[in-house]
Amino acid sequence: MAVVFGKLAVGTYVEIKRSDGRIHEAMVTSLNEDNESVTVEWIENGDTKGKEIDLESIFTLNPDVGPDEEIVRSPETPPTTGVKVNKIAKNRGTIAPSKIDTPSRDSRVIPNQARPHQSQHAESVLPPPSQQPQPPQAPTQQQLQNARRKSNCVKEVEKLQEKREKRRLQQQELREKRAQEVDTTIPNYEIMCMIRDFRASLDYRPLTTADLIEEHRICVCVRKRPLNRKELTMKDLDVITIPSKDVVMVHEPKQKVDLTRFLENQTFRFDYAFDEATTNEMVYRFTARPLVETIFERGMATCFAYGQTGSGKTHTMGGDFSGKNQDCSKGIYALAARDVFLMLKKPNYKKLELQVYATFFEIYSGKVFDLLNRKTKLRVLEDRKQQVQVVGLQEKEVKCTEDVLKLIEVGNSCRTSGQTSANAHSSRSHAVFQIILRRKGKLHGKFSLIDLAGNERGADTSSADRQTRLEGAEINKSLLALKECIRALGRNKPHTPFRASKLTQVLRDSFIGENSRTCMIATISPGMTSCENTLNTLRYANRVKELTVDHNQVMEGGRANIHAVNQLDFLDEDWQNSSPQRDDLKLLCEQNEEEVSPQLFSFHEAVSQLVEMEEQVLEDHRAVFQESIRWLEDEKELLKMTEEEVDYDVESYATQLEKILDQKIDILTELRDKVKSFRCALQEEEKASKQINPKRPRAL
Repeated sequence: MAVVFGKLAVGTYVEIKRSDGRIHEAMVTSLNEDNESVTVEWIENGDTKGKEIDLESIFTLNPDVGPDEEIVRSPETPPTTGVKVNKIAKNRGTIAPSKIDTPSRDSRVIPNQARPHQSQHAESVLPPPSQQPQPPQAPTQQQLQNARRKSNCVKEVEKLQEKREKRRLQQQELREKRAQEVDTTIPNYEIMCMIRDFRASLDYRPLTTADLIEEHRICVCVRKRPLNRKELTMKDLDVITIPSKDVVMVHEPKQKVDLTRFLENQTFRFDYAFDEATTNEMVYRFTARPLVETIFERGMATCFAYGQTGSGKTHTMGGDFSGKNQDCSKGIYALAARDVFLMLKKPNYKKLELQVYATFFEIYSGKVFDLLNRKTKLRVLEDRKQQVQVVGLQEKEVKCTEDVLKLIEVGNSCRTSGQTSANAHSSRSHAVFQIILRRKGKLHGKFSLIDLAGNERGADTSSADRQTRLEGAEINKSLLALKECIRALGRNKPHTPFRASKLTQVLRDSFIGENSRTCMIATISPGMTSCENTLNTLRYANRVKELTVDHNQVMEGGRANIHAVNQLDFLDEDWQNSSPQRDDLKLLCEQNEEEVSPQLFSFHEAVSQLVEMEEQVLEDHRAVFQESIRWLEDEKELLKMTEEEVDYDVESYATQLEKILDQKIDILTELRDKVKSFRCALQEEEKASKQINPKRPRAL
């Protein structure tokens, strides 16, 4: 029998109730007899959405489109007794009763002559003749047929109600079964239920390969990794939700004064958002791949992964891990190299006869080391054209992707790492892999791919261990400088503070020039135990991107913070011998007052001075050592003269020896003074580290 749809038809507008309680209007697009439901569609935020709703829910909210109730009276039944019926949809043209009131067997619709047993008493209670109804007429064949139809519809409606009741019971059993499957021993079971209920109200539209790849001079995206084995073992909760292709939500647990727990759902928007199911190939497609063509057009491109240690930076840039073994062929390093060699085969680039080279170095505590040359320490200098040169850095020519993979494996094997509070094998350095195109020996384009050190190490600026403090200070300063350089790039500002850190100094050519593009991949951990670091990562990435969203605020945002300048005025007297590096560091701190307090700035300044003095002392010590070898040769010849010549010239001997001693005294005294100054700088660094406010600004 046909399902009762009432006045519902395709094109009818009805009110529907969403899973989150919202009620809004939608249009019926199809009538589904199989499961007694209708399909509706509506427009939300420019997108067409739809869902399937059962008839009972529709009729409850929209009684005007439901089956109408009529009284079909029997020819011999009093006006107070009748039959309630439902109207079927117009396209069916039938009438179905929903309920038949049958006070007695004699109220059925039958001919009058079929009721000989009607009693006299019944006639005595009839109304006066003036109010009595007309004598009943015998029902026609059409009336009998309609009555049979009504009877069948009643049965169909009863079946419909039985099915609905059965479905409700099944859903209730399913909910109870799911509740039993949930491990109530989870430490944060209450928070988990809150997150699950919140997610149930969301509409998910994740990023797919069908989405368009937009061109950005500065692209900022976020990648979420799945819970790892350690987090699953400790029953950590996943507090990150990515409902759409550009939105990231953090469900931060909070607690009220009365100890009631609740969620603070914080939302961030970026160019792209990748969930835990996204592959490296997919991430590369929307991030680094659009930058490959830039270097063939005589441009500079930079792609870097930023985030907490263990959040997936090295996995994203270097490739998949299987235990301790890494498959470098699936990282962005290798994928970018693959596309570079594919581009070389295109006719318009093949005629340029470009050669491909690769470099791989790391920046650790303000020092640069060549990962392809046994970690040789390198110097970063500016030439007469103010171009930054990494002196001694080896460029290895590569002919294919396999050559690139070999270099990556060599570099990763000797990268500096160590234990931190967040990870047993923390990346303590910034690793920079560069693909360089040269034409007849001259630079044509450069692609810098960077795996940054874990951002949580930037908080280790007041540690009791000096080496940890220096590592944290350099990471903190370099991440601040990187952010400001990207800001300057997005705003086309006349000055870029690239000298504020060694990282931005070696990447200077990537931040200047019109044909330069940058992509930032912020990697985040999903666990609740990493919530604070995750929020810091997202805030950092958000501050980078928000500068390129609203172009009307470019000039307003570029003004220096007057309050910050006033706070730092007391330091000017110590900067009489100002250098470009210190100037950029001061500018960096002025523009980041929220992250850098005056005490923290003093510490950064002390660390920068310490690093500079360390390089000078080492360089002078090396020079004194070489000079000492020459002195030894001179002294050896002088002593040989006294031993071989009986009548040697004593005056000449004394004069030469005095000259050697004077040289020694002058050079060694100068070195000794520098060492004393260096020791004073060490004391100043330690003193500055103890003055940092314990409630220092959040780590980057």
